[in-house]
Amino acid sequence: MENLKSKKYSKGFTLVESLVAIGILSLSILGAFTAVQSGIRNSTIAKDEITGFYLAQEGMEYIRNIRDENSLHDINGTPTNWLTGLVVNADGSSGPCDFGKTCTIDSNAKTVATCSGGFGTCPPLKQDSSSGLYGYNAAWPDSNFSREIQFTQVNPNVEVKVTINISWTNRGTTKSFQISESFLNRL
Repeated sequence: MENLKSKKYSKGFTLVESLVAIGILSLSILGAFTAVQSGIRNSTIAKDEITGFYLAQEGMEYIRNIRDENSLHDINGTPTNWLTGLVVNADGSSGPCDFGKTCTIDSNAKTVATCSGGFGTCPPLKQDSSSGLYGYNAAWPDSNFSREIQFTQVNPNVEVKVTINISWTNRGTTKSFQISESFLNRL
């Protein structure tokens, strides 16, 4: 008789066993959700870092393009200072981004503008929601990114150091980096 009773009660799970199984299952699901959430956050951070890198590269390429274009004008017989449109105007006066000043470059509109002070004083870049392009078009909404540029004269009429500062905000935290490159007069 006793054998029958023990078999009768050994079928199925006890309440404690069920609660332990539910707890283990909940922890494993929570771990998976945490991993997914961390992956999404890290991908957002990486996306912003890549965008910042490309915005810095675009600024350097714009400056390189202006320098090369000015050199071609000079080679073709139109005397042109290699920094015309950047730190020098066509008439030889101080340009839109004089040495030591902080400026913005809008490669879409092909413009250079001076900011009110040093790094941190330029307005944020705007982004066209349909094309994804960045610039300073007043019709576009502000983006999270700011691109600021400074020119430093290293050797008059020979070498200029260009420093680009990129900053952005992600989840309430401001991130930034700077790149510098020396540009030489090609002539």
